[in-house]
Amino acid sequence: MPIMDIWIMASFTSPERIGINPQSTLWLIPLVAAIAIVYKATKLPTITLGNFIKETMALFGSTVAFMVITTLVLYVLAWIIAI
Repeated sequence: MPIMDIWIMASFTSPERIGINPQSTLWLIPLVAAIAIVYKATKLPTITLGNFIKETMALFGSTVAFMVITTLVLYVLAWIIAI
């Protein structure tokens, strides 16, 4: 087995260190984009470029908006409980 293959497999043995600060939630944006693209690619009956982009952006936007609203609600709830 080539050394590069061993190095690539070894890189998956330990999790990536992601901080616990609010900026670390930005790592979710590429994940949400990938999920929206794959989901729409499998669910649309016919794929045209314009329709695909529109549907994917709608799903991406609604998912990110839901995450932001949920984050704000949980933040306010934690602030109220801490008082």
